[in-house]
Amino acid sequence: MRKQEREVDYARKHQRVGWWALVAFLVLGFVLEALHGLKVSWYLDAGMQPRRLMWTLAHAHGTLISLIHIAFALTLRAEACALPWVRRASLCLVSSSILLPGGFFLGGVSVHGGDPNPAVIIVPIAALVLIAGVVFAALALRVSTRDDDPRHAGKRGGPGPARRRGASGSSCGSRG
Repeated sequence: MRKQEREVDYARKHQRVGWWALVAFLVLGFVLEALHGLKVSWYLDAGMQPRRLMWTLAHAHGTLISLIHIAFALTLRAEACALPWVRRASLCLVSSSILLPGGFFLGGVSVHGGDPNPAVIIVPIAALVLIAGVVFAALALRVSTRDDDPRHAGKRGGPGPARRRGASGSSCGSRG
């Protein structure tokens, strides 16, 4: 394992990503409400329904993924976890927070005959990446059974919170 990878503070990273993404997607929601309130024709005309739907889905999914980042960060701070799964979950969650709302948004940029832009094909791929990230996050909570098994108490430090969460008592989501 490279030294740089060991020093990544995944909890802090996902807190920052989550809160800033939440700001961005809440602003997007405000802009969409303003377009609706101001009766902007290229947004509200009958032929633009796919655009409204795609952009609303971008806003909703982006907001949800932002909250998933924040929940992941809090979980990393509170629970013992397996670093290899945390790395995988982190990559998938960050990727899906760009790809899923981005696919919906691009799908609404140019509407052709009532159909969204072909860029919407990104969405199912991004959804699979998000599902993988959530599964990896759940797997990260599994601590090695060898470390938890009382039969191995005298070997490799034995069980207990101090051993599972690191010598300083911090979770694997933070340094130290």
